[in-house]
Amino acid sequence: MSKSPALEQLIDLLSGRRLVVLTGAGCSTESGIPDYRGTDRHQRTPAPVRYGEFVRSREARRRYWARSAIGWPRMARARPNPGHAALAMLERSGLAAGVITQNVDGLHQAAGTRRLVELHGSLDRVACLECGSVERRADVQERLLALNPGWLERGGAGGPAAERTGADGQLLPDGDAELRPDGDADLGSADISSFRLPGCRRCGGILKPDVVFFGENVPAATAEDAWRLFGEGDLLLVAGSSLTVYSGYRFVRRAAGEGVPVAIVNVGSTRGDDLARLRVDGRTGEVLPRVADALLAERRSARVV
Repeated sequence: MSKSPALEQLIDLLSGRRLVVLTGAGCSTESGIPDYRGTDRHQRTPAPVRYGEFVRSREARRRYWARSAIGWPRMARARPNPGHAALAMLERSGLAAGVITQNVDGLHQAAGTRRLVELHGSLDRVACLECGSVERRADVQERLLALNPGWLERGGAGGPAAERTGADGQLLPDGDAELRPDGDADLGSADISSFRLPGCRRCGGILKPDVVFFGENVPAATAEDAWRLFGEGDLLLVAGSSLTVYSGYRFVRRAAGEGVPVAIVNVGSTRGDDLARLRVDGRTGEVLPRVADALLAERRSARVV
């Protein structure tokens, strides 16, 4: 397959440079995980979870965990796509220093990326807001279902989220509940008033997924790790992010301010387009494997010579 002029330019720009990659939700949409701003969404996605509301309101927590109990099995089944694999390959080869991700789905790790900074945390962990202890999300799922027998089958009393389940009790992929970017599911008007919440195993405190909700700050230690990794590259490659959220956009601003080239691969425009040396409009699962193949072939050819 021939390369488009934009792809050729991207390969030329990346050639001979050590990359640091900043990824967003567009990297995971091809794995079946929706984003909040995707260009192919036909209707407005429900508003994201807000940190302040979650902390203050038991009803907000009940709503989140009731939805999460439905959405988590499908999130846990998601698998890396070719874009994730390409980035892991670039890191293994030494062409990329690592990945800074805004995603919380764990797919970069599953693909084999080793140097990874998760700006917004990870859905596979749950933390206590009172004592700070951390628990596996899979273990919390067991407790949620034990406290709410039949919840998966009912999908909220047979509302629009009703699901078929397999023999193992897991959701089958053709259920009606729409998966949401936060890893939960849209329950529509389902009745959740009786849904019971587990507390922290250690102190009984409030449990929250170990992710940065809207209105919450990236932890200082995580930001430091991200800036340390950022400093190890001489080109910033943005993959699958609209850069709407400042926690990601600030890396593009810093790169542009320091004269570090920025390349963007994304479907649709981004907040950082004016600061980028080059932008390629395309899906990361299609563009990144071709970039990785070309750069690795170039390296092999240079070694032979």
